[in-house]
Amino acid sequence: MNQASIHAQPPLEYIPPNFNPWLYRGVKNCLPLWLQWQTTIKEIEGNNVEQLAYLYQQFQEEKIRFLMAFRHPSINDPYCMGHLVWTLLPKVAKEKKISLENPLHSHFMYDRGIPLWAGSTVGWLYSNLGGTSIQRGKLDIPGLRSARELFVNSQFPISAAPEGATNGHNEIISPLEPGISQLGFWCAEDLRKSNRKEAVFLVPIGIQYFYVSPPWQEIEKLLTQLEKDAGISSNNHSLETPKLYERLYGLGQHFLVVMENFYRQFYHQNLGNNSEQNLQERLQKLLNTSLEVAETYFNLKPKGTVIDRCRRLEQAGWDYIYRDDFKEINKLSSVEKGLGDRIAEEASLRMWHMRLVESFVAVTGYYVKDKPSAERFADTVLLLWDVVAKIKGENPFFRPQLGKQKALITVGDPISVSDRFDAYKKSRRQAVTTLTQDLENSLDRLIIRS
Repeated sequence: MNQASIHAQPPLEYIPPNFNPWLYRGVKNCLPLWLQWQTTIKEIEGNNVEQLAYLYQQFQEEKIRFLMAFRHPSINDPYCMGHLVWTLLPKVAKEKKISLENPLHSHFMYDRGIPLWAGSTVGWLYSNLGGTSIQRGKLDIPGLRSARELFVNSQFPISAAPEGATNGHNEIISPLEPGISQLGFWCAEDLRKSNRKEAVFLVPIGIQYFYVSPPWQEIEKLLTQLEKDAGISSNNHSLETPKLYERLYGLGQHFLVVMENFYRQFYHQNLGNNSEQNLQERLQKLLNTSLEVAETYFNLKPKGTVIDRCRRLEQAGWDYIYRDDFKEINKLSSVEKGLGDRIAEEASLRMWHMRLVESFVAVTGYYVKDKPSAERFADTVLLLWDVVAKIKGENPFFRPQLGKQKALITVGDPISVSDRFDAYKKSRRQAVTTLTQDLENSLDRLIIRS
């Protein structure tokens, strides 16, 4: 977002679900054309969809409630989930003679920040498709209450991405946020209070992308562009993976040096002598420094995981931009508005440090080295492109397209929340932590790494 456009505004309003069957049918019918014209996805294949069909059947028979917890490596994941429920599910149910009632759909949770950068029309669309907004970095009472109600009483199952945001990696899972597990236990608790017998499940859904043809030439071209942006001159345009890896590693080291010097010179951060540390250690230290720069401004203590810290920083920034004391903004003086705008601008600038960290939260020093596939090269080069776009002040959501892809959606074995409810009553925090870890392990097992 252009800094000149940042103004202090009234607080963000919760966007409630308002399922519109007519819009649902229209979007469902348009999805194949959208996939063809607006994405790189050429084909979507489903594995173990029969299991999902049986789960929907039991849901419609009021025997179970469930939430589909899907991997989130790409912004195309919601389209894949739509294709799974709207196209693959009824097709498999028909083939296996599993009786299901129409419409087949799911409610879903989405980040309240999406309509801020994608436009208010997207918020309206998500609402009318049955989506419910959630602010990830705070106790969003209306959002949580809505998600809880949908999980327990809605006519459809619900879906959400427990990673919280895209991580850009096909073969690495970001640490999961505990909110999905907590929702599962709340659902089980609410059902018991109402003397209802439905069992509660979390259903892991794996989503992974493979290039139809390895886009080595496109990867090399993007690598060359990034080197140019970084001021690196390279005359080696070989497509051999060892040469490409050498350039990729060199580019990564160059960015580290530039960013380390940036934080030393302008934010007075003591990063020490990093010459004896490996790439991964230096990267983690840099990410921690970036977060601390933002946390210092917002007076936040650095506690929890990197994901936890990013969410708190995001919410702190939003609190400075979307302010409770600006509810009646028309009654404020021009001086008050002007001061509010200055705070909003500075908050947005401080959030920029957190956005850089979001792009690199799942980056490792071995991802490409251990398996120099086109997918892993592309994942990493595109993440570097994200960072450069953010540094240059460009929109990182319009990524370069490297080639046509095949999406693979795998339905995992459902995880029973109801069977863990007694453990939840004994220790809620431990039960949520254990369920979250088990869900993460289940999602990890769905990744194809061979």
